[in-house]
Amino acid sequence: MPLTNEQKKEYKSIGHHLKPVLTVAEQGLSEGVQAELERALNDHELIKVQFRIAERDDRRALMDELCRIGRCELVQVIGKMALVYRKNPKPNRQLSNIHRHQA
Repeated sequence: MPLTNEQKKEYKSIGHHLKPVLTVAEQGLSEGVQAELERALNDHELIKVQFRIAERDDRRALMDELCRIGRCELVQVIGKMALVYRKNPKPNRQLSNIHRHQA
């Protein structure tokens, strides 16, 4: 289900203060990167991903592929940084960036 503009606005404000938890470089979406993406989305729901790829079109294609593989929503892209979100049906309140922000 796509995020509403209101949700995106809220998530952008939360994401502004986050540090990237995942870096995608020239090797692309390797198995290790995919495993870490899965873990990070399960734990935190809202994460920042840094893309160390020079070409803008390649970077954007990788962002779209990451969202498809991770079954997550692209909230925001600023330069080489992407903010992505996937709802966890049973979030850990200590780890989830969404729940920690609302507390």
